[in-house]
Amino acid sequence: MLFDILSDLHPEPDEFLKTAMRWHFSEETGSRFWLDRAKRLSFDPLVDITSYDHLTLFPNVTAELRDVAAEDLIPRGYDSVNDIVGIFETGGTVGAPKRIPYSEDWARQNLAWTHANLDAQGVPRGVNWLSTAPSGPHGVGHFAHRQAMERGGHCFTIDVDPRWVKKLISRGGTEADAYVDHLVDQVVTLLSSQRIGVLMTTPPILERLVGDPRTHELLTRSVRAIVWVGTHMDTETRKRYKTETLRDIVLHGTYGNTMILGASDERHGLGVQDPCVFDTNSPFVSLSVVDPATREVVPYGERGQVVMSHVSKSAFLPNNLERDLATRVRPPRGQTGDSVADIAPVERFEEEPVIEGVY
Repeated sequence: MLFDILSDLHPEPDEFLKTAMRWHFSEETGSRFWLDRAKRLSFDPLVDITSYDHLTLFPNVTAELRDVAAEDLIPRGYDSVNDIVGIFETGGTVGAPKRIPYSEDWARQNLAWTHANLDAQGVPRGVNWLSTAPSGPHGVGHFAHRQAMERGGHCFTIDVDPRWVKKLISRGGTEADAYVDHLVDQVVTLLSSQRIGVLMTTPPILERLVGDPRTHELLTRSVRAIVWVGTHMDTETRKRYKTETLRDIVLHGTYGNTMILGASDERHGLGVQDPCVFDTNSPFVSLSVVDPATREVVPYGERGQVVMSHVSKSAFLPNNLERDLATRVRPPRGQTGDSVADIAPVERFEEEPVIEGVY
């Protein structure tokens, strides 16, 4: 029964949450990290956590993921290294990278949700993808490959090193521009030589491709859909793409990061005048938008800082104050937590300046 509820693609939220608490805080199935942390909490997760509003009782532990042994984060209920598809890292925007294990069952759940959203937006199946996104220690490259394969295509890749380009930006000068030119040259080579139907890329790289007539013509020749990830895209840029420069190409946005083990996807049916609203893979991922000073949830339509929570069989990461600002949007029926729009980075986070870079 425990396994069935945690593996359901559409569980009832409160029952799912209580079941997840039993999984993550029971000696037989919980991780070493959370079983040790439970001894220092001022409440009992098995008794006191009965709704998603209660997740604010937990401390934000994500900073600790820079140093904790990855094995200590894997629930004991997983009995084989084959249950884990990878240990993925953040981009290290502020300080050393954080890392988290991803389980195979969570990968399947998240990919099933993603495929449904891509289908609803009109992203084609049976075509090759070109992923211009971080690979190596970063999860986005792994899942881009799986998405393409499961949708009936091959995945060509260009590696993007977000840590290196942020270092280049922090130094000033023209080195960062040269790095983006290097990425664009590789995109051109692949678009010129291979049959690419879906391009996964970031807004800064896409802007460079659209702005040059040579690369724009190449882009629009065969690409049928663009999935943009990583950095934010403002409403006016999105409108320009949809009505002018990329009007014959499906444009689909995602918003997420390693600490929620996935992404929120662009809401289906938005108009070209609308900001890009992101809905979550609920109840596994939930968002709230809060006043940075008080941590109180702001009214719908107001801006605040994003708080993310991930609850699944694979991992438990509650109450994570993120480095993004957003507008709070009323969620669709049945979604746990908020939807968000108008994403933008804060200027400083964890006492470090935030450099968005190309991802």
